[in-house]
Amino acid sequence: MRVLNVAEKPSVAKSVAGILSGNQNLRMREGRSRYNKIYEFNYSINGLPCHMLVTSVTGHLMELEFEDRFRKWHACDPAVLFTAPVRKFVPQDKLDIKRTLEEVARGCQWLVLWLDCDREGENIAFEVIEVCTAVNRQLTLRRARFSALIERDIHDAVQNLVNPNKCFADAVDARQEIDLRIGASFTRFQTMLLRDAFVIESGTNDRNLVLSYGPCQFPTLGFVVERYWEIQSHEPEEFWTINCSHRSDEGLATFNWMRGHFFDYTCAVIIYEMCVEEPTATVTKVRQQEKLKYAPAPLNTIQLEKRASIYFRMSSEHTMKVAEELYQAGFISYPRTETDSFSERTNLHAIVQEQQGHPGWGSYAQRLLDPASGLWRNPRNGGHDDKAHPPIHPTKFSSGESGWSQDHHRLYELVVRHFLACVSQPAVGAETTVEIDIAGELFFASGRVIVAKNYLDVYRFESWGGSLLPTYEVGQQFVPTTLTLDSGVTRPPPLLSEADLLSCMDKEGIGTDATMHDHIKKLLDRFYATKDSSMRFSPTNLGEALVMGYDDMGYKLWKPYLRAVMERDMKAVSEGAKSKAEVLETCLQQMKACFLDARLNKVKLFEAMAVFFERSNRSGGDEQHASGEFVRRCGLCQEADMVLRQNRDGNFMVGCLGFPQCRNVVWLPGSVSEAAVTTNVCNSCTPGPVYLIQFTFRRLEIPPDYSANHLGCIGGCDETLRQLTEICGTGSRLSARGRGGPAMPNNVQRSNTRQGACIYCHQTGHSSGNCPSQSSGPRSSRPQSMNVQSAGQVSISCSACGAPCTSRTANTTTNRGRKFYSCQSQACNFFVWEDSINNGNRGRGFQRVNVSASASNPSRSQGHGRGGRGAVDAAGVTFVSATGDPISGRRCFVCGDPSHFANACPNRGI
Repeated sequence: MRVLNVAEKPSVAKSVAGILSGNQNLRMREGRSRYNKIYEFNYSINGLPCHMLVTSVTGHLMELEFEDRFRKWHACDPAVLFTAPVRKFVPQDKLDIKRTLEEVARGCQWLVLWLDCDREGENIAFEVIEVCTAVNRQLTLRRARFSALIERDIHDAVQNLVNPNKCFADAVDARQEIDLRIGASFTRFQTMLLRDAFVIESGTNDRNLVLSYGPCQFPTLGFVVERYWEIQSHEPEEFWTINCSHRSDEGLATFNWMRGHFFDYTCAVIIYEMCVEEPTATVTKVRQQEKLKYAPAPLNTIQLEKRASIYFRMSSEHTMKVAEELYQAGFISYPRTETDSFSERTNLHAIVQEQQGHPGWGSYAQRLLDPASGLWRNPRNGGHDDKAHPPIHPTKFSSGESGWSQDHHRLYELVVRHFLACVSQPAVGAETTVEIDIAGELFFASGRVIVAKNYLDVYRFESWGGSLLPTYEVGQQFVPTTLTLDSGVTRPPPLLSEADLLSCMDKEGIGTDATMHDHIKKLLDRFYATKDSSMRFSPTNLGEALVMGYDDMGYKLWKPYLRAVMERDMKAVSEGAKSKAEVLETCLQQMKACFLDARLNKVKLFEAMAVFFERSNRSGGDEQHASGEFVRRCGLCQEADMVLRQNRDGNFMVGCLGFPQCRNVVWLPGSVSEAAVTTNVCNSCTPGPVYLIQFTFRRLEIPPDYSANHLGCIGGCDETLRQLTEICGTGSRLSARGRGGPAMPNNVQRSNTRQGACIYCHQTGHSSGNCPSQSSGPRSSRPQSMNVQSAGQVSISCSACGAPCTSRTANTTTNRGRKFYSCQSQACNFFVWEDSINNGNRGRGFQRVNVSASASNPSRSQGHGRGGRGAVDAAGVTFVSATGDPISGRRCFVCGDPSHFANACPNRGI
């Protein structure tokens, strides 16, 4: 029978193959990947002859990612990422490993999985299963469970194969998807919102700066910031205490006040003066008792990281790297474990026996094994068991390897000494406590003598200090050598050390034993926090600003509660108590609501960032990507979403998030003051869905017959929105003028949006047609003049105001290249084709009579305004749009030019 064995790393595959084959008749050949060899040998599993093929992956074989159209940051609204489809696939750099597995699996009957025995390893196991069973559905699937790369564990694992645990794999799948969706949405939101808006000092280029958010990373940052705020807000407060000492022939005893200290100086002075007046001390109690200092519980991952940080100043990330190397070399057991209690079947004496030859602790190991010494004690039960691995312990003797660094030596020594300590008797001490009375005030002193060091003999990292007390007897009296009233001030707590931070994370359930060090490292990599030489963490301005912004919103996204609930839910999935789908739905619904609320309150992030950073003069376009509301799928690029947003001038538009690759945009009327996407869907426009937008228009900027509130569609079916866009133009002419010169009062600006300066007197407040400097006769009756210039060109004057008209060329399908004349004044609507002049038609003039009223109601068929179709059509005039399509009865609202609409008018804002 051919058996395919797959390990998690090439080094593990090599060790497993070497142990099972005994390095006899072991053949090695190349796979598709040059790093992942294939080892072959014969072996017997429970008496069944097998031809074993051992190869490996390199960690996760697959990645979870959004489908391609959602992977670009500007391709969609970040809120869509909570529901966007995801896929799990083999990335390009792992395809060779996949091909190796497929080729070997085709000819095998069994698949034995040698992945790490934790949730992550189980998830990788099912990735391997998916690849292998795709080419061979007849494979028998088996799982090898082991904790150390040593002979007894490996042989025992292969002879006692079990079934893979799907619940473990589902728990990791749930965590990966939750972290991907939450992390991507919040990261895109805050990066696009803030990166270009502020000058942010960080270790990377501003344009490449990513303001990442992680469901575990942010609560970890929250611990650091919260402690920092606690220190900053601390107000030192003075206190007073009474100290007493007594020197005798046997030594010095220092007595502490039972009350501790007083913050009230007057009270402290009164009591002190009472003691000074009656200073004789009387011994009221002498208590002697045996004290035990117990050895630590067996070593798990969190304790390993904490103790390495305290004893050796090693970071948790570096500790796990060194521990992993020691494990792969077979010197210690699997270093990622929550378990801190040994099972009854663990042969603890055998582990101690292997250490008897070491020059540093070998003699202690010999004493442990000697029954006459009475030193042996079964280890304590720490109360944690992940059912996957035993506590970390030595698996192979070493007095030091040539390739080891100082940290390898230190960590191996810590693992060995910790194991020897945890199977030892506790240290024994004799403690004496003496209490005295001075003028009714009680004082006490303590002393300790170590009777038996026991485990402290080998565990050099801990001490149990004490001091000898002189001999006192009840009733004895003496006058203190010193009796003083001393002052002090309260002090804030210290910054969090790495050990403190790990304790906070462990207590609140943030991350797992295998991931906590990664979350801490990301804080430093993202420049959210720094670590000083004392291994203590401080938040950077960036880290503090982000936490402050979310805190001001009132959402505790930086607190551990939400993530702790997620971790408990994922543990429930691993135990089969909850389904993956149930946890995903609950968690993502909750976090999406938080995201949408945070986006509505984004001003809080701006305010917090402004406390620490200067505003940038770079384009703030990305801010709109972060805050756009989904309207529809882009019909031009077919990849990104169209979202409602505002540009820097406050003008509303619906634009494609694929910008600048896709420049599809629908500009909305400049008179829009508010706009919000609703949940209503247009029943006419396709492809859908196209969500309707609730508009609020500025009353004074739209004709009176139109409502200031309108539920509209940008898909092309909304006639009202189309008319208002034509009447009002797109964008704010007010803001356009504001950029060109000094700002004017709102009422002045609004009155001038419909008028330019008079062409005769160059004054504002009236049109050229109403200029008092001109004749007072009716403008409609003024004759039209036509002059022939010396160069042979025709000169046309406006029939309304008499001003010279500008010659233009149409760019439409039906009239491309055809020339016409129109008046430059915004007050006139004069227009005439050049060839019609030659045919005797002098053109038509349209006076602007009640423009707003006539244009505001499309149902009207009478009147002389631009909206009055009847009058225009009767005049026989053909209007053309800027795109070249003829539109009967339409012309530019601003200048009367038929070659464009008002939204494309070059005279807007003049």
